[in-house]
Amino acid sequence: VGVDMEGVKHVLGIWLQTTEGAKFWAGVCADLANRGVKDVLIVCCDGLTGLAEAIEATWAAATVQTCVVHLIRASMRFVGYGDRKKVAAALKPIYTAANPKTARAEFEAFREGPWGNKHPHTVATWAAAWERFIPFLDFPPELRRVIYTTNSIESLNYQLRKIIKNRGHFPNDAAAVKLLWLAICNIEDKRARQRAKEKAHPAAKRKAPADSSRAKSSQTGNRPWPNSRSSTPTASTPTSDRRNQPNETGCLHRKVDRLSSGSEIDLVRYLVR
Repeated sequence: VGVDMEGVKHVLGIWLQTTEGAKFWAGVCADLANRGVKDVLIVCCDGLTGLAEAIEATWAAATVQTCVVHLIRASMRFVGYGDRKKVAAALKPIYTAANPKTARAEFEAFREGPWGNKHPHTVATWAAAWERFIPFLDFPPELRRVIYTTNSIESLNYQLRKIIKNRGHFPNDAAAVKLLWLAICNIEDKRARQRAKEKAHPAAKRKAPADSSRAKSSQTGNRPWPNSRSSTPTASTPTSDRRNQPNETGCLHRKVDRLSSGSEIDLVRYLVR
């Protein structure tokens, strides 16, 4: 999955393989390069064997960022359940640091602290992935949310799993690829319609001005939307005159009075609707 310079997410390809290794990822990157992916700014991956090396060999100027979520999960693999929350809290200052220098200081403090001495595997995992962990710390917090994790592709995988989990076995790999391709086309169409809708109707719209009659009634104390039959009008507006008014407020009063003579449930349903 790739995101272009305009912020639009694209599915770049589908590959099926029984095992993931350096040779497989080298073939995937070479396929993308041959099909026209000439430049990659930053790649967030989950630290699979050979993936980072294949990316750097194909696009020398690309920055490889290890998924922080996968890094935390891998570093806590051998941490007992009773200590996980405390260890996670101790690791948080590292990946929320303002810059790489501060993150290194926090990591050294964790290494020398009680949790680092108790869980050397956690320290070793962070030390091994350090060079590919720190690139996102050079960006402001607004951009870190986009590049620090692989949630973008995980959300797509979640939708694809919902489609194939009830299909049982496939006769061959081509059948599985065709089903995944149709599902991705459907997802892409929905996203395209959503983008067109957002472009035609921006979310930031000015709210319509309040109704003058409603604002006037709120100032004078008259309640145009009574919630019970016992609501008493003001002295300036008699009940009979108000009910006979040809405006929307008068029609609502007559409707509410008719419903109030029945059940309170019908009145609540009408007001909610």
